[in-house]
Amino acid sequence: MSEHILIEKAGGVLTLTMNRPEKKNALTREMYQALGDAIDQAEFDKDVRCILIQGNGDMFTAGNDLSDFAAVNAGDRAAGEARRGGNPLLAALARAKTPLIAAVNGRAVGVGTTMLLHCDLVYVAENALLTTPFVNLALVPEAASSITLPSRIGHARAFAMFVLGEAVDARKAVEWGIANEVVPLDQLRARARAAADAVAARPPAAVTITKALMRDEAALSARMDEEGVHFGAQLKSAEAKEAFAAFAEKRAPDFSKVS
Repeated sequence: MSEHILIEKAGGVLTLTMNRPEKKNALTREMYQALGDAIDQAEFDKDVRCILIQGNGDMFTAGNDLSDFAAVNAGDRAAGEARRGGNPLLAALARAKTPLIAAVNGRAVGVGTTMLLHCDLVYVAENALLTTPFVNLALVPEAASSITLPSRIGHARAFAMFVLGEAVDARKAVEWGIANEVVPLDQLRARARAAADAVAARPPAAVTITKALMRDEAALSARMDEEGVHFGAQLKSAEAKEAFAAFAEKRAPDFSKVS
């Protein structure tokens, strides 16, 4: 279990809090595993009827810890082994039976945004900013977002988010159907918790069946597998090496000489 994921269960709601604020809640392999395990195990816990995901500090999550990506690109065997078999959080999101709610404050980068597409209710603070800068890092979309994001907001908007790295603020997130409601920052957690309590109070079988009918688990899992092949290849590519070096050196990347 990761020390950076806080887990609390009360009133039928399992609250998962990303708790690495000094690193902007950048997700490590251990954090992915802890989140994935908690989501999977909730299905077998009759006392859990809803899952609430949130982040401590001034940011929901900065996405994957780039030092992990850079280590894989550099050929670090331990890091490479750790990523073998896919991302445990993404797999858990694809097969999740329990309703998921997210409370998003500040920036939600990469997987911080793509995980929202698997949530059943999303509440965003007024300062929320969603980005999916995969291509900027010479990577490709994950979490089945190559199908879930275009289906939610349209191809053109999704392409701009993926390829140009365009950000989506809280107002647009609601207008485009990524989120349910914009909430003042100081009211965000209370609003999301109230929604979680409301879901937990509904008849559980009816809720679970409704969620299952609204999504295609097999299609999501298949696309995650397909994305994962390309993601893994790109992670070890010369393009990614240049992208990670540029990020570390605080300069613009130059892909003109990368073949």
